[in-house]
This record gives sequence, structure tokens and C-alpha cells, in this order.
Amino acid sequence: MDGHGKLQPWRAAARERMYAATLDELRGRYGTADTSFNYRWEHVTTVVTLALRLAALTGADLEVVEAAAWLHDISKFTHRDAHPIAGAAEAREFLATTDFPPEKIDAVADAIAAHMGLWRDEPLTVLEAQVLWDADKLAKIGLTAVFHWTGASLAGDRPRTVEELITRGRSADWQAKTVASMHTAPARRAAQKRLEAFNRLWDELEGELSGADLEG
Repeated sequence: MDGHGKLQPWRAAARERMYAATLDELRGRYGTADTSFNYRWEHVTTVVTLALRLAALTGADLEVVEAAAWLHDISKFTHRDAHPIAGAAEAREFLATTDFPPEKIDAVADAIAAHMGLWRDEPLTVLEAQVLWDADKLAKIGLTAVFHWTGASLAGDRPRTVEELITRGRSADWQAKTVASMHTAPARRAAQKRLEAFNRLWDELEGELSGADLEG
């Protein structure tokens, strides 16, 4: 609630809460929030965009999906591998202070709690959880991943050289499992295209760096 006892508008409040969490993560990683690239914010805003598009295409609840997308990594830095469960609890508590429909809070928390992992052996069964999972993983493959990784390297993470970036890209063999784990038809189609673009990029980049493109 605000200082007048009114519930906060949930969308603006969720965005603000997540942005503050990304600044805390930067400070924790690098000792300052004044970095050249805020990876977590770029990732989250990308997931929000993808999740809303997927929700519109699949009939998922737009409010549940958007709130879950904004808050899915709210505990990423503080709880690491346990962040889905911790994030679900934090989202449930936070949304109760906003004008978000209270009857939908559990659905948001459930979707956040289920988004762990880069691939799945068993698919999720609830549409909103499927959409969040697909959107989160789509943001980690394809050219989006390349630019997010590169931006993070500029902010202070490794790798820092082009050769290291190529090595990292080539070693991301988990992406094929991610593509195979997509739940929704639009995400499956997009994921396959993104994986093909991702692999093609390294081929073309190595060709340029080696000068192979000079030969005919």
C-alpha cells in the first residue's frame, strides 16, 4: 500500500520492484549499479514481451502471465537454484499489497514456482505456467542470448573475448533440449528458428574471423 493506505497499481509496482532487484544484483556482482549493461533487466523485459505475445496467441490469462513474467526472477540473485520457490513466495506477498486481482495471485505464484530448468523431462500442465516457461527459455536461445551474453560480458562477467564468446556459444548444447521442451506451438516454432540462427551465427562469425569468406 502507499502512504495513504491505497493499494498500489500492480503493473507499475511490479516493474519498479523488479528493476530495484536488478540494481541490487548489479551491486552484489560488481559493487556498483552503474554498469554498461543490466543483464537481468534486459532478460526480464524480454520475457515480459514474449510472455504477453504467447498469452495472446494461446488464450492464457494475460494478467497472470504478465505479473509472473515481471516477477519470475525477483529472487534470482539472492536464492540462485531455489529462486523459483523463493520468488513465488515473494511474489505472493508483494502482489497482495497491490491492486492485482487477489483470486489470481496463487496462479502467478504457481507459474513462477514452476519455471526452473533449461529443459524438462515432463511438461507442465497449466497453460500460464507453460507460457512463462516458454517465454523465459526463448529469451535464452537464439540471437537474443548472444547479445545478452555479450552485454553481460561488457558489464564485467566472463567471457570477454570474441573467441571466448564463440566457445561459450558452441558449448551451449543444452539449447536443443530446451527447444524440445517447449510447450506451446508458437514457442516451438520460434525456438527452432532461433536455434538455427544461433548455430549459423557462430559458423559465419568464425568464417569472417578466419578470412574464409575471402576465398570465392
